Amino acid sequence: MIHFDTIQEFNDMLGVETLHPMVSVVNLGLAKPMKHMRHTNGFYSVMLKDEKFCDIVYGRSRYDYDKGSVVSTAPGQVVGIEPTNEALGNEAQELFQPVGWGLFFSPDLIHGTSLARNLKEYTFFEYQANEALHLSEREREIFLHCLGEIQSELEHGIDRLTRRLIVSNIEILLDHLLRFYERQFITREITNSDLLSRFEQLLKRYFEGNNAMMNGLPTVRYCASELCLSPNYFGDLIRKETGKTAQEHIKLHTLDTIKRELANPEKTITDVAYDLGFQYPQHLSRFFKKEMGMSPAEFRQQIS
Repeated sequence: MIHFDTIQEFNDMLGVETLHPMVSVVNLGLAKPMKHMRHTNGFYSVMLKDEKFCDIVYGRSRYDYDKGSVVSTAPGQVVGIEPTNEALGNEAQELFQPVGWGLFFSPDLIHGTSLARNLKEYTFFEYQANEALHLSEREREIFLHCLGEIQSELEHGIDRLTRRLIVSNIEILLDHLLRFYERQFITREITNSDLLSRFEQLLKRYFEGNNAMMNGLPTVRYCASELCLSPNYFGDLIRKETGKTAQEHIKLHTLDTIKRELANPEKTITDVAYDLGFQYPQHLSRFFKKEMGMSPAEFRQQIS
């Protein structure tokens, strides 16, 4: 595993000139041929896959990108580029030539800026490889135009406005990616509907079995993992599709399950609390009263 701490180190590996120590725009087709490798970075990356030359590896997942696909990573994430079988041919080659574009920028570049304050909005930096953004030709043109604006500032030379203008253009690019992801969520409506159905079934099975009793209430991270998605992508998709967060869906399902269990006169409130994964009965009572405006005991009296 290789770690590139700085933009300079990464550019040196690619064989490209470093115009600014904290940000770089790279035409990968003009970089040195690359070795198969996995690595971590100390900086953010946004990479456009422009030809079917390689597989991008993210953590332990591999994704074969079509032309015009974008993957974004945050510092510390494991990522790599490996040649496809087509690129290797019949005999394995040690080196291969990537084709595409990359934007790489250091956390220090954006420190104290509006981009740093709003960075949590760009949740796609935590998406998995198979949640890549697939661009239309028009979107690809916008992406490359934004990179061109950043590159133009880098070539201008560093002055007192350089950092402000570069960061502003990076923020514009990331805003476009947010818009493109929203379009992708909409165009995959059938897939998204299937996901919602599987999410509901997952919650149903969770409470019907012993999972809640053994492991506590379900979390967004658990549900995303069971549905083979990253927590951020899963949460963004659910919110976009339903207007509610994944956590709100879990809360509503938990509440419905509590009400159904309280309707069983053979179970005490303590039984219901432990069966549904609450650490103490008082926790269930506080949760229920906050959501329903009455205690579990008052709810029982109301329905009896």
